[in-house]
Amino acid sequence: MTLTPSDKALVPFVSVDHMLRLINQIGISNILKGLAEYIEADFKRWPDFDKTPRVASHSAEGVIELMPTSDGQTYGFKYVNGHPKNTREGLQTVTAFGLLADVYTGYPVLLSEMTLLTALRTAATSAMVAKHLAPKGATTMTMIGNGAQSEFQCLAFQAVCGIDTVRLYDIDANATAKAARNLAGTGLTVIPCTSPEQAIEGAQIITTCTADKQYATILTDNMVGAGVHINAIGGDCPGKTELHRDILLRSSIFVEYPEQTRIEGEIQQLEPDYPVTELWQVILGQKTGRTDDRQITLFDSVGFAIEDFSALRYIRDQIAIHPHYVDLDMLADPDDPRDLFGMVLRSKL
Repeated sequence: MTLTPSDKALVPFVSVDHMLRLINQIGISNILKGLAEYIEADFKRWPDFDKTPRVASHSAEGVIELMPTSDGQTYGFKYVNGHPKNTREGLQTVTAFGLLADVYTGYPVLLSEMTLLTALRTAATSAMVAKHLAPKGATTMTMIGNGAQSEFQCLAFQAVCGIDTVRLYDIDANATAKAARNLAGTGLTVIPCTSPEQAIEGAQIITTCTADKQYATILTDNMVGAGVHINAIGGDCPGKTELHRDILLRSSIFVEYPEQTRIEGEIQQLEPDYPVTELWQVILGQKTGRTDDRQITLFDSVGFAIEDFSALRYIRDQIAIHPHYVDLDMLADPDDPRDLFGMVLRSKL
């Protein structure tokens, strides 16, 4: 169907309520698998995208960021914040919204909440990467940091990688109890733990996802044995890390976009030219991922705009099937494109 100028002035908007309806109708496992497929497809065409480190505004309280990219036909960006202190005030640490636009006209074609969608796409990215890097036949994951992201991570690894057991730890026992309660009935065996050492026992995959904006040592070098895959997603801004530096030196490190990860990821602890491998090259078979059973693989995840672009693409396709959205009248649409003022005059009639 060819859209008229009037149609193009209406922008589909997916609210939080709409996103919840999509999740419940499609199923969270199916959404996580679908997002992983879209993200992997866009990683396979990584060179087609404009790429830039996110534009960040840092403060003592947190960070506000814009994450833009384009594949030449569609432009996308996400607005996102990260304020760890917010939970003490009853607020979310992370909130977000995103937009897709048509490069040819510059007109927006989708506006969406991305607080829920970011949690979903982050988990889907983690699991998609682990599919390429984690030990074959991995069944158990440790989840250190049981905040807002933890259940999504566990379910994504179940859906995409086939894990059946998660071992949970958080310095706040209430957070662990919350995660265990939310994961009941998912088919996962859930084991709450009282220390990080206990949590990593028998795990082939270790995910760290803590929130404090500081250099931290969630995992010390002697805690990490040979052959594991580490999914480090908490170190995502300057001055914020989770792993001891010596773990990095023993690991094969894989990143999304080195120019961003060297500023924000675990590798900010290393020399600026320390060798890392870009994930898109592994997915395309240009570089090797896991090479032997004793290798420690580390996904130094900070989140990148292309993953948000993929997530917004997925949602745009899904609302064509499941119409959970409203049209927003957010673009001026004068009868004569050169007569915007006339539109103002006619509005008085």
